[in-house]
Amino acid sequence: MSELLAPAWQQHVASTIAHYAELSHAAIQSAAAQQERPSVLYRPAMSIDGNQWCALYGDNLQDGVAGFGASPSDAMHDFDRAWDRALGQ
Repeated sequence: MSELLAPAWQQHVASTIAHYAELSHAAIQSAAAQQERPSVLYRPAMSIDGNQWCALYGDNLQDGVAGFGASPSDAMHDFDRAWDRALGQ
């Protein structure tokens, strides 16, 4: 018959499991937050405008929401910021 773990080892194992559970929870929350970004939800069209990428939701720049950046990722992040901007800002 095998012996049970000493109390100190039991505490160490429980602490390690709790630590990894917290890490998993944080990773799941981060992934969920990414899925709620306007650029993920509304999937703006991507194009190149001059020397920048443009993420555009709508028919044109005047009537739609746009984000610009040196990379598609930068344009999507700018789009997310633009989504929350009030008119005239």
